[in-house]
Amino acid sequence: MASSSALLTGERLVVFLFAARVALAAPARLAAPLALLAGAALAVELAVDRSAAAPSSPLRRFRTRPGASSGILLGATTLPCVMLARLIQLSRILPTDPNGAQEFAYLEMQYWAVSISCASVLAFFLWHLRQSANNEISKALKYGSLMVVLYLVTFLLFFLLKTDGGLLAMTKNGYLLCHGVAAVILIKHILEKFPSCSSFGEGLLVSSGLVVYFGDILARTLSKMEVSASSGAFIHTPGTQSEIATVIQGVLLGLFLLPLLYKSSLQVWVYCRTLGKQRTQAIEKRAEKGTGSAVFYVSLLVVLLFLVPSWTRLVQGLEVHPFVWVLNYMFTNSDERLLLCAYWIFVICVSIRRFYSISKQSKTERILLRKYYHLVAVLIFSPAVIFQPAFLDLAFGAAFALFLILEMIRVWEVYPLGHTIHQFMNAFTDHRDSEILIISHFSLLLGCALPKWMSSGFNDRPLAPFAGILSLGIGDTMASMIGYKYGVLRWSKTGKKTIEGTAAGITSVLAACSILVTLLASSGYILSQHWLSLSVAVTLSLLLEAYTTQLDNAFIPLVFYSLLCL
Repeated sequence: MASSSALLTGERLVVFLFAARVALAAPARLAAPLALLAGAALAVELAVDRSAAAPSSPLRRFRTRPGASSGILLGATTLPCVMLARLIQLSRILPTDPNGAQEFAYLEMQYWAVSISCASVLAFFLWHLRQSANNEISKALKYGSLMVVLYLVTFLLFFLLKTDGGLLAMTKNGYLLCHGVAAVILIKHILEKFPSCSSFGEGLLVSSGLVVYFGDILARTLSKMEVSASSGAFIHTPGTQSEIATVIQGVLLGLFLLPLLYKSSLQVWVYCRTLGKQRTQAIEKRAEKGTGSAVFYVSLLVVLLFLVPSWTRLVQGLEVHPFVWVLNYMFTNSDERLLLCAYWIFVICVSIRRFYSISKQSKTERILLRKYYHLVAVLIFSPAVIFQPAFLDLAFGAAFALFLILEMIRVWEVYPLGHTIHQFMNAFTDHRDSEILIISHFSLLLGCALPKWMSSGFNDRPLAPFAGILSLGIGDTMASMIGYKYGVLRWSKTGKKTIEGTAAGITSVLAACSILVTLLASSGYILSQHWLSLSVAVTLSLLLEAYTTQLDNAFIPLVFYSLLCL
């Protein structure tokens, strides 16, 4: 039976305050779709949570991460709020920047793309729950369906009123709706192929984020290929993207296409070696042996040596290979970058060796051991954000690419490194990692990297690039350590987070911000972040850390970044 406590939880209240803070700072034409999306997400989350107890729940076919709530409301509102906050920030330079209008229009299209992706996934959940016989679930489904329909009507009206309603507008609408279709296909693949690896909200965040990111890659590719008619292109990508961002996009594009190339090459190899009988068993058998490893390494070389440079040459006009460009960038007038690399290598080697030894020999709690890595992230990334921000963008991309390659080698047990990497990574896993995927290191890296990447270009909030480092490296770490050692008063009867820990996290982040303000001022930045809005941003972010059962490394930096942009 539904109750007020079931309707209003701590996580939902924090998400509502977060979305309301962003929406109130935005123009009504952009805030209204966010409100409708949040209402639909809340209704769908209620329906999913109430159906979870039913033995015949249609969503039981998808095994989500144990111990986590559905998280649909948080997953559906986070990225739209990020895009909307970035739009609000960008609107502050429109009168003075000649390129601002084009960049604003493209970012607005991305806001609609990510919102439509989230709305489509919500419709996907509604479709699976449509046959539920529970009256409470049916009522939530009706409200959710109504909100999704109202959102789609708002979307269509927005583009019909903004344009002349001709072929160009229809083409753009179709292009944006394709994002929704791709998001549904992707989240279905994530939930089916990687069971128990994510909640619905985490899967929604990953699927919508990947769809928008690769939609951006597609848009930039199409604009350079000039496939649009000469009378007018329906996609106008701004020409302000840096060479570093293009190199990162090219490498990540190649690595995300690597599994497709690897599996296809393996199938072709097996087809040539067999008569077509029992191909599936043959593929699995070959993949476990040297042949599969050789095919993987050849596919990796093809991607890095041919696919990546071809794309970067098309989009950015790079005449040299991206790896050669990176080496030139590092070793040309770059004593500071080389010193930074030496510092990174030293800190990483010392910390990994020390913490790996501790994990094997002592009884230190795993959660505390992992929080030490959050502090290491502060030591590594903070100097670079202040003194070498562009180089840090490149370093984040290189680290993420390396993590992807190592995870592929581990999952597919590619000889000779697969087993060794698996043993090493298992020393740092926790309950949020599964036997299929180890995602903790990905979430920590991306939690620190995404605010920095999104702050590239115009940024009048000097603390925004530090959102991940501050929230994870300092706030989350101090909240966990103080709460674990001294916490007594718990936020809820079932949760482990304490009021003392949250208070310590808020205090530590505000103290770190005051120190950063001084350092940034000495580097030439002018603080434009009011302390009242900063306090609200810190408090809401740490309250989310206290209440959510989702992957906090993924959500908290994005929430904090959005609030800092306002």
